Amino acid sequence: MTSKTSSTIPAHSPSDGHHGISLSEATRLWARIAALSFGGPAGQIAVMHRLLVEEKRWIGEERFLHALNYCMLLPGPEAQQLAVYIGWLLHKTRGGLIAGILFVLPGFLAILALSYIYVLLGHVPIIEGLFFGLKAAVLAIVMQAVVRVGSRALKNNAMRGIAVGAFLAIFFLGAPFPLIIVAAGLIGFLGGRKGLAAFRGGGGHGAASGHVVHDCDTALGERLPDHARPSLSWSLRISALFLLLWLGPVLALFLTLGPDNVFTHIASFFSQMAVVTFGGAYAVLAYVAQEAVGTFGWLRPGEMLDGLGMAETTPGPLIMVTQFVGFLAAFRESGAMHPLLAATLGAMLTTWVTFVPCFLWIFAGAPFVERLRGNPALSAALTAITAAVVGVILNLAIWFAIHTLFRQVQRLGWIDMPVLSSVNIPAVLLSAGAMIAVFRFRIGVLPVLGVCAGIGAAYILLV
Repeated sequence: MTSKTSSTIPAHSPSDGHHGISLSEATRLWARIAALSFGGPAGQIAVMHRLLVEEKRWIGEERFLHALNYCMLLPGPEAQQLAVYIGWLLHKTRGGLIAGILFVLPGFLAILALSYIYVLLGHVPIIEGLFFGLKAAVLAIVMQAVVRVGSRALKNNAMRGIAVGAFLAIFFLGAPFPLIIVAAGLIGFLGGRKGLAAFRGGGGHGAASGHVVHDCDTALGERLPDHARPSLSWSLRISALFLLLWLGPVLALFLTLGPDNVFTHIASFFSQMAVVTFGGAYAVLAYVAQEAVGTFGWLRPGEMLDGLGMAETTPGPLIMVTQFVGFLAAFRESGAMHPLLAATLGAMLTTWVTFVPCFLWIFAGAPFVERLRGNPALSAALTAITAAVVGVILNLAIWFAIHTLFRQVQRLGWIDMPVLSSVNIPAVLLSAGAMIAVFRFRIGVLPVLGVCAGIGAAYILLV
C-alpha cells in the first residue's frame, strides 16, 4: 500500500466498526464534491468515485456500486441520492443530511442569482445574446444525451421497441410521462419474472477505474455498520418525519391559500414529479415542459431551454432546472406580493418538495437495500424504464429543436409544428457548430456552453 493510501485510511482495522473519519472531515469532502459536481449525473458520480473510493478509500468499489444500483431504482437524481446514501453510511442521519444538502446548495444559490438576472436584465441585448447562444449549446447537449443513453440502454430489439413506443406515445399522442414510465416498468417487471434474456438488467453509470479498491481495503471495511441494519420501527419513524416535512407544507398551502393559488400548484405539481422522475433530468424536463408550458402556462417554450442552460453551467443536479420553473411561475402570478419575493419563495418551495423525498427514499429504504440486490424482476423493470426514457429524451430534443431553430411554431393537436419559412439561420449555424464540437471533437459541456454563449452575445450586439 502506498504512503498516500496509508495516510488516508485510519491506522486501526476497519473491521472493528470504527472507521475514524470525523464528521468535519467528511463535511469538507462533501463541500468539495459539491463544488465539482458539473456535467450531469455521469460526471458527478465519477467525481464521487474518484474522491471517495480511489483517493480517500473511505468505501470500496463493491459498496459504491451497490449503493448506486439502489439509487438508480429510485425516482429523483441518482447522484444526489448516492451522496445521501454514502453520507448516511458513514455518519448516520446527520451525515446523509450534510452530504445531500451540500450537493444541492451551490446550484440552488447559483441558479437563484441567474434567475434574478434573467427577470431583471433579460431584455438587455448582451443577456439576450448569452441565452441565445446557450440554447444552441443545450440543443447539442440534449442530442448527446439521446445518443449516450441510447447506446447504453438499447441493447436489443425489445429495448428498441420500448423506446420507439415511448416516443410515439409522447410525441403523437401526448401521453403523460408518468404513464409511460409505469407502463415500461410493468413490461420490464413481467419480462424479468418470465426470465426473458432481453430484459436482463445491467449497465448504469458505473465508474471506470483501472485498479479496483475492495471493501476490505477501505476505512469502512466490509462490516455493515450497526445503524445500517434493517429496523422496521426506525424506517416507520423516519418515513413519518420526512413525509410530514414533504407533504405538510403542501397540505398547509392547500388549506390556507386554496387549490387555485400558484404556490399550491407548484407544491402539488413538483411533489407529483418527485415520485415519477425516473431516467434523469432530461426525461424529467420533457414532463415539466409538457405541464409547465402546456397546462399551467407558467413559461414559454424557449424559456425551458434558458433554464436548462442555467442548470448545465452551475454545479449540482440538472434537475435544479425545476427551480427556475418555480421561480418564473411565482414571479408571474405573484398577486399582492412583490414579484421578486414571490419568485424567491417559489424557487425555495420547488427545491424543497423536489429534494425532501430524496432523503425519504434513502433513509427509509437503504437499510433494506440488500433485499433488492440481484432481484431480476426489479432489475428488468429499471432496464425497460431506461429504454423508455430514450424515447422521451428524443421527444425532448425534437421539441427543443423546433423552438430553437424556428421563430414561429404552430400547434396541431398534441404536436408543435414549425413554420418552415421562419427558420432562424443564425440559430441553425450555431447549433450545427455546437453539434460538431460535441460529437466530432468531443469537447466538454462547459467549454461548449461558454463559447456558444459568447458567440451569441457578440452576434446580438453586432446585428
